[in-house]
Amino acid sequence: MNPFDVLRDSLYFFKRHLGRIAQLCLPLVVLEAVLQQGVDNIADPEGFPGYSLILGLLVYPLYTAVLILFLDARTRGESPRSRDLLAAAVALWPRFALLTAINTLLILVGVSLYLLPGLWLMVTLAFSEYLLVLRGLAPLAAMRESLNLTRGHFWRILLCILAVMGPLWLLKGASVSVYPHPHPLVSLLIDSAHSFLQLFTSVVLFRMFMLIAEKPQP
Repeated sequence: MNPFDVLRDSLYFFKRHLGRIAQLCLPLVVLEAVLQQGVDNIADPEGFPGYSLILGLLVYPLYTAVLILFLDARTRGESPRSRDLLAAAVALWPRFALLTAINTLLILVGVSLYLLPGLWLMVTLAFSEYLLVLRGLAPLAAMRESLNLTRGHFWRILLCILAVMGPLWLLKGASVSVYPHPHPLVSLLIDSAHSFLQLFTSVVLFRMFMLIAEKPQP
């Protein structure tokens, strides 16, 4: 299982289905960016720092679940209707939001402990979303199973994540340098584009998940 083959196959899929992915996910991504701007304009900059996290729990589970369901359907050669995917994502939202909250808090705590624990958690929890959506596992069970599945594949998964997120982090930093105080519309476009491009990470990790899950576990 070569990470570069995973990245190549994922890029081919993402480009081939870009229109449908945009149709399914982009409206929710833009909605998240609009809500985030509203919160930023209302909230005290020195106040409670968790508003962005709470806001992410409202929208992120929806468009991520929609994308995972779409990826799974296309893998099986199916073409489900958008409203059916969204309805399934809404039904999954409570469990997915809880999983997102736990994962995010654990990773933030790990990052605060000199980064390395955060990277380890990011990798070992990478498959928990797919296990929750596709296998119907509860959040804690999905986290435990993700830990089992990722064992022995740490560096492959980490390389795939960094290969996608590294350029996006650099692009985000460059946009902040070019537009330190952007117009709200420019800020909305930048934030929406950044979040949408991050969806490619989900495509890459789905491909990795499918390859690992197909192998018999020792």
